[in-house]
Amino acid sequence: MKQIRFGPGVPAEIRAIPREDALAILRALHRYGEMGEGNVKALTGDLKGLLRLRVGNYRLLFDETETSIQVHRVADRKDAYR
Repeated sequence: MKQIRFGPGVPAEIRAIPREDALAILRALHRYGEMGEGNVKALTGDLKGLLRLRVGNYRLLFDETETSIQVHRVADRKDAYR
């Protein structure tokens, strides 16, 4: 299992999401950290070097090493890449 770390604004972003969606996001993140499963895609352009995990209408932007995942942003899909 990879260690999951959150950037400074991420806990507030998660708290602003409806509870059921937030729990689904955290479960998907845990599943990805444990088994490497999930709808993950490498980003390009200004966000090159980051990965995107898609969970319903929400996107998690993160990077990872062999031992950890650093989450930089959790947002609705319409706002995630701005």
